[in-house]
Amino acid sequence: MAPTSPLSLASDAAAPSVGATARDSRVSQKGQQTKATIVDAALGLATQIGLEGLSIGALAEVTQMSKSGVFAHFGSREELQISVVREYHTRFEAEVFYPALKEPRGLPRLRALFANWMRRTSAEIDSGCIYISGAAEFDDRPGPVRDALASSVKTWLRALHRALVQAKQAGHLRADADEEQMVFEIHGLILALHYEARFLRSPRSLARAHVGFDNILLRYGTPPVQPA
Repeated sequence: MAPTSPLSLASDAAAPSVGATARDSRVSQKGQQTKATIVDAALGLATQIGLEGLSIGALAEVTQMSKSGVFAHFGSREELQISVVREYHTRFEAEVFYPALKEPRGLPRLRALFANWMRRTSAEIDSGCIYISGAAEFDDRPGPVRDALASSVKTWLRALHRALVQAKQAGHLRADADEEQMVFEIHGLILALHYEARFLRSPRSLARAHVGFDNILLRYGTPPVQPA
C-alpha cells in the first residue's frame, strides 16, 4: 500500500464538504435577502421621514427584527443610510434611465428620459424624492452620506448631458446649444415641480413642467425642415 502524502491529508482536511458549501451558500443567500428586506423598509421610511429620520430601532420595529439583527447587516446607521441611497439610485436607473435606452439616440431618447423622470416624479409627489430631500438634509454636512447622494445625482445628470450631446450630434439641437445649460434648466424643472406640487400643492405643476421642457427644446432645437 502506497504511503499517504501528508500534503494530501492536509488538503483533504481543509477542503469543505459539498454539504457544507451548500449550507454556506444558503446562509449567505438568506442574509442577502434579509438585508434587501431591511433596505426596502428603510427606503420606504426615508421617503416619508428623510434619511436623518432612519434609526436601527425604527427599522427593527417595522421589520419585526431585533435591533442587533438589523445592526449586524450594516454596522452603523451611516452605512444604512448609504445603502438606502444606493438602492434608490438603482431603482431610479431601472425606471428612468434604462428604459429610455431602447429609444433611438437624439430627441426620442431625450424625450423618453424626461417622460420617465416625470412619471417617477408624479409617483413621488405623495412620498418624496431621496435626491431632493437628502440634499436639503445633507447639503452642508460633509461626509460619506452626502458623498453618496451627490455621486448618485451627478451620475444621473451626466447621463442626461450625454443624451443632449447625442441629440446635438444627431442634428436635433442647434450647433451652438449649450448642453450644460440645458441640463441645468431641465433639472431645475424637476426641482420646481417638487416644490410646487409637494409644498404649494399647485394643481397644474405637472403640466407646467411638461410645457417648460417643450419650451427648452424649442429654444435649443433645430427648426423643422419645411416641405418643398
